[in-house]
Amino acid sequence: MPNLFTAAADRKRARTAPLAERMRPRTLDEFVGQEHVLGAGRLLRQMVESKALHSLVFWGPPGSGKTTLARLLAEAAGAEWAAFSAVLAGVKEIRQAVEEAQSRFAMHGRKTVLFVDEIHRFNKAQQDALLPHVERGTVVLFGATTENPSFEVIAPLLSRSRVVVLRSLAEEEIRRILERALTDREHGLGELGLELAPPARDFLIAGAQGDARRALGTLEVAAGIAARSGGRTIDVAATEEAAQQKTLLYDRAGEEHYNVISAFIKSLRDSDPDAAMYWLMRMLEAGEDPLFIARRMVILAAEDIGTADPQALVIANAVKDAVDFVGLPEGRIPLAMGVAYLATAPKSNAAYAAMNRALADVKAHGALPVPLLMRNAPTPLMKDLGYGKGYEYAHEHEGNVVRQQHRPESLEGHAYYEPTENGVEKAIRERLARIRGR
Repeated sequence: MPNLFTAAADRKRARTAPLAERMRPRTLDEFVGQEHVLGAGRLLRQMVESKALHSLVFWGPPGSGKTTLARLLAEAAGAEWAAFSAVLAGVKEIRQAVEEAQSRFAMHGRKTVLFVDEIHRFNKAQQDALLPHVERGTVVLFGATTENPSFEVIAPLLSRSRVVVLRSLAEEEIRRILERALTDREHGLGELGLELAPPARDFLIAGAQGDARRALGTLEVAAGIAARSGGRTIDVAATEEAAQQKTLLYDRAGEEHYNVISAFIKSLRDSDPDAAMYWLMRMLEAGEDPLFIARRMVILAAEDIGTADPQALVIANAVKDAVDFVGLPEGRIPLAMGVAYLATAPKSNAAYAAMNRALADVKAHGALPVPLLMRNAPTPLMKDLGYGKGYEYAHEHEGNVVRQQHRPESLEGHAYYEPTENGVEKAIRERLARIRGR
């Protein structure tokens, strides 16, 4: 009788569990995404086919399938599953799980997968407690983390495990997950008979930012709103209400994407910090990848500011690193700082223009030979051939400048770099004039 009551309670929990939990894949064939580790011939597929499990650390963003994939691997290999969270468990729980694993193997010959969620939250002593059992093979350790395991998992434990890097789900993969949830009558929302309007679907995909759990959570709330209103379609209004945010016209793969990023870059180039800040927030609120924005800022710092303010490239690169390090939403702050700096910096494309002029000569004249005096002569033969003969060491001359043939003779006198009067380039222009005068 207790078993019957337990089974009934389990069925009730399954019906009332969040949609993301109900839609967890039950087989590897149902799993969506991560083909780079699950595809034919890949590491995890080989482990399943051989039923030879190795200790693994799953490293990936939220909603990428770390826990689900770990469980499916254990089930496919016929191993027992024991799981706990590093937030709630400690050494006592580890010892108990290991003792149960030892008994299970002795009695039934079944290996145990010990799954530790958020393993990065274990301190060094707790991770040390796992080490001997992993080393002896008492348990197969599966850890899940959103943090870089190189910094968060002790080296001895890491050396006995393989790190599986999971990626944020692609838009098409999120789309498939949403469609499955809408049509699945047993575990999903199929009994409601709802349709998802294309603009609402695009809104859910953009808002998910590669997180399947977030996409399903918003879909579940939006479906409830649509069902209570008596409609058969989940529209943008329902998804906006569910997500508590408004849709912005911004197709990350279409024309509006390029329109907005173009307006952003041109505002920076034209020294308009207010307009640039507006376009920055438009992109972030619409779900644009912040690193895409940061990369464009790095390009602008080199192309449009250049040597008028060489510090601009340093700032832009620091912004990119800061965004990558802290993520969103805090990553908006260094982005805003970078926008303010780049927009108000003096502008020059002199270095960019010099690059293009030099490239034109390369294409026009091909691979002209390097002047002999510019060549190194590491062997006696090269010295006999005149390599390096006549080269003058700049530091032995006044001002550390020497005039000699640095380019193929036919290109001597071609000026590529012409600094402007803006910012630091004014001083560079004056110095270059003196150098060229010599």
